[in-house]
Amino acid sequence: MFDFDQYLGFLAFLTILTIGFWLMIFLITFVIPYWIGGALIERYKEYRAEKKRKQQEETV
Repeated sequence: MFDFDQYLGFLAFLTILTIGFWLMIFLITFVIPYWIGGALIERYKEYRAEKKRKQQEETV
């Protein structure tokens, strides 16, 4: 059915496909939400600091 070289190529293909699949699952479930959540938290902190700075300028 398969020659040995074809068998090794097929195994390499399956390995690369499996690694790519799990990498995409990891990125979609952990890395991207962490990245977006961190960006939102930083934006909120900057917004709060700007609001606080404006209030201090108004009182002085």
